[in-house]
Amino acid sequence: MTRTVLVTGSSSGIGRATARAFLEEGWTVYATARDTEDVADLAEEGCETAELDVTDREQCEAVVDRIEREHGAVDCLVNNAGFGQHGPVEDVPTRLVERQFDVNVYGPHRLTLAVLPGMREQGNGTIVNVSSAAGRVSAPGVGVYAGSKFALEAMSDALRNEVDGLGVDVVLVEPGPVATGFEERATSEMDRLDRTPAYEAVYRFYEDGSLLSGDSPIASSPEEVAAVVLEAGVSTDPRARYPVGVIGVLGGYARLLPDRLTDTAYRLLERVL
Repeated sequence: MTRTVLVTGSSSGIGRATARAFLEEGWTVYATARDTEDVADLAEEGCETAELDVTDREQCEAVVDRIEREHGAVDCLVNNAGFGQHGPVEDVPTRLVERQFDVNVYGPHRLTLAVLPGMREQGNGTIVNVSSAAGRVSAPGVGVYAGSKFALEAMSDALRNEVDGLGVDVVLVEPGPVATGFEERATSEMDRLDRTPAYEAVYRFYEDGSLLSGDSPIASSPEEVAAVVLEAGVSTDPRARYPVGVIGVLGGYARLLPDRLTDTAYRLLERVL
């Protein structure tokens, strides 16, 4: 019987590459996006497609219901849809913090609630949550985005142990910068803010670009991240975490450093800027 995977945020980047990776492995792929026109080419390649805004509970439940009617329980859920709200914490209004969490945290939670009963009933399933190196270590200017990824990591760690023994695996994939245009969209989100002059160095860092951007020579490609998501999704004994790329790996180690050391590094970087 063909296995099924539900991929959110398939219109571009990691989600699109992930849909294709599972398709090439012979899975039945449900590639979702807020606008199905954005995944029309994936439909032509053989994916099933569906409209899905992860902030809409009814849509989340409807997509899962459709898959279960057509193929039985979802075998793998890839919670990939997300965006980055950058900017100093003081400058990000609460309504934008709520929007960030609605997509990056509550969205995966809505879909997890929808797929888990079927996975538990069949005694098998994998939930892959696409996190970030920012889910392991935060930095000036990304506090809101990192906060959402920290929350996703905490929720995943709890869920992984809650479903242990039920045949369901919960996995985190933690890429560093990826060549997807993510940073450009995050910068545009930052441009909407009323800037406090005291944080000009923070704004300048992200506007000037850095080794942490998607244009960096150490950035991963969407296909590289998708290959890791596929590995996690097909494994019968996946690891809890899969860092991707140099920054993804370093993010895990950076969390182990003393706070005074990381704070000093940020101060030195601010002086350079």
